Amino acid sequence: MSPPPNSTPPAEPPPAEPQSAEPQSAEPQSAVDGAFDEAFDEACDGAFDRPFDRSGTGSSKWASAGAEADPDRIPLGLADMDLPGPPAVGAALAARVAHPALGYTVPDPRDRELVAAWYLARHGVAVDPDWVLLLPFGPRTAVRLLLETLLAAADRPPGPVLLPTPEYGGFAPTCRAAGVPYEEVPLALEPDGYRLPVAEFARRAARPLTAVLLSSPHNPSGRVWRRAEIRALAETAAGAGGVLLSDEVHADLVHPDAPRRHPVAVEAAGELARATVTLHSTGKTFNTTGLPSAFVLVPDPGLRARLTEVMAGYGLWEGGLLTRVAQNAALESGGPWLDGLLARLAGSRDLALTALRWLAPAAVPSPPQASYLLWLDAVALGLPAEGARRLLLERCGLDLQDGIGFGAAGRGFLRLNYALPRPRLIMALDRLSRAGLCGGRPSEPRPPADRHPDGGG
Repeated sequence: MSPPPNSTPPAEPPPAEPQSAEPQSAEPQSAVDGAFDEAFDEACDGAFDRPFDRSGTGSSKWASAGAEADPDRIPLGLADMDLPGPPAVGAALAARVAHPALGYTVPDPRDRELVAAWYLARHGVAVDPDWVLLLPFGPRTAVRLLLETLLAAADRPPGPVLLPTPEYGGFAPTCRAAGVPYEEVPLALEPDGYRLPVAEFARRAARPLTAVLLSSPHNPSGRVWRRAEIRALAETAAGAGGVLLSDEVHADLVHPDAPRRHPVAVEAAGELARATVTLHSTGKTFNTTGLPSAFVLVPDPGLRARLTEVMAGYGLWEGGLLTRVAQNAALESGGPWLDGLLARLAGSRDLALTALRWLAPAAVPSPPQASYLLWLDAVALGLPAEGARRLLLERCGLDLQDGIGFGAAGRGFLRLNYALPRPRLIMALDRLSRAGLCGGRPSEPRPPADRHPDGGG
């Protein structure tokens, strides 16, 4: 069956580099491909669109929204999914905890090979298993320890870390905690979305740097960066004596109809791989962020050894009991579940984009190409630049994240997480449309919100 036309914006013009330098995805799967929807429903026993109750689980996302005290509130903030994870992960955890010994563990060499096999299968990238470090803590802690490792090896006062803005809000406080100065580099906003301002990064690297640090794909917008952009940042970092640190925790969530594949930094860097580190985790992909873990790809053996020494100083070592079980189950058995999830996320994205653009054409300045996050212009939606989150929570019972947490360029923006059962997402969009935020437009006739644009439920 041929896929119907995509409803997302046209693909960007090809980069000014040979076609072979940025491998393209196979023919995009349509976001409305029924086979993928059925695969997801089968994997989750039809649970995707049923109510998903996280009350009593200690969910940070629900606590932030006050959703346990007021079930009418809809949490749309923190970046984890209000969707069921792959059954294989839960089954593997249950089987392991049934054993009466829960003592110290070490990683098996096969664990690194699983990571390498995942990169080859999902990203078409060959990763040397020796590059892989398996960490019993989350990616943000990994960034903190990597910065400390870089500082310990430096023979001069630390140069700054360059960050894009808007950018994941955990990076700036992590730099401050590590005692490293940082500078925010505003992203370029073009008609089709954000671009990395590689020339500005290079200009600011006229003196020594500690690192260039970014999320890829981009958090908060879900933008998939170009391979040439990542390569340019690797050149900038290496040329200034620093390292490119690429946080790729959303890399497995590239949408089926995205215009390009995700560029794995250690591959895109080419001969500069030793001055590049890729950070990843199964947490975002498989909804296991409550079991903190990460894996990093570190091609430089000296940097790997130094990072291991820094970890040992904090009583940390590779591996981890339940984190290892969850990660291995996800990498071994989670592929079909993930394929179904991605198709459904793309459908929910289209539903949300249609509704939001009807409310305000400029509401989403950089449409997502990965993950489950929408970066909203609060002012375009008729909200104040300050206090928009509080107003939506009070007026609509909707909890989004305030954009100011993503750097100076986030002022006047909000981040919306659309990874929740579709009926609940429709309810949230309907509340936005009826909130009187957009100069009276919600009183006009509007497209029905009770069906997906493809005709599905």
